[in-house]
Amino acid sequence: MNDLAHLDPPAKLQAVLNRTAALGFTMPSEPRTGALLRTLAGTKPGGRVLELGTGTGVSAAWLLDGMDRDSKLITVDVDPQWQAVARDVLGDDSRLEVVTEDAARFLRRQAPTSFDLIFADAMPGKYELLDEALELLRPGGLYVIDDMLPQDSWPQGHAAKVPQLLSELAIRPGFRMVSMAWSSGMALVARSG
Repeated sequence: MNDLAHLDPPAKLQAVLNRTAALGFTMPSEPRTGALLRTLAGTKPGGRVLELGTGTGVSAAWLLDGMDRDSKLITVDVDPQWQAVARDVLGDDSRLEVVTEDAARFLRRQAPTSFDLIFADAMPGKYELLDEALELLRPGGLYVIDDMLPQDSWPQGHAAKVPQLLSELAIRPGFRMVSMAWSSGMALVARSG
């Protein structure tokens, strides 16, 4: 099986990728991650979706492509330069809210059980404030992380954090996790109660 076949990229993705390359942003999510996010977003009709770490909007383009018209995506990033791509290319979609703010501050202000799907692609909500992020999930909600396989961009000492995070997610009461050697290495966590 070819896991790159049938990806069918979102219509606006190429414009995001062109701007991403022109800016020299080197950490966008890869297509298989996007395809999985789009599929998962499709399982949450009328859902509230949270992305922690907009970057330039690559994953946001995939998420929007999977969401129905009654869903809402809030994407958060602290860097307005990168996030400007998402605002410019995707900002005409009424389902999208782009928030330029530190993700840790954003997480602390949110009401528990207020999201159906969270893609945590930033340190806050993934390696920091994990409890706060998981508390935002409604029962049946999904929490998704990527970059669990070794990456050239990892800073010194980061490799030890990955198995620790996965172990913590695997034993967390009220949640079920599967880790996958898919794309950049992903984990999918469902809140069971």
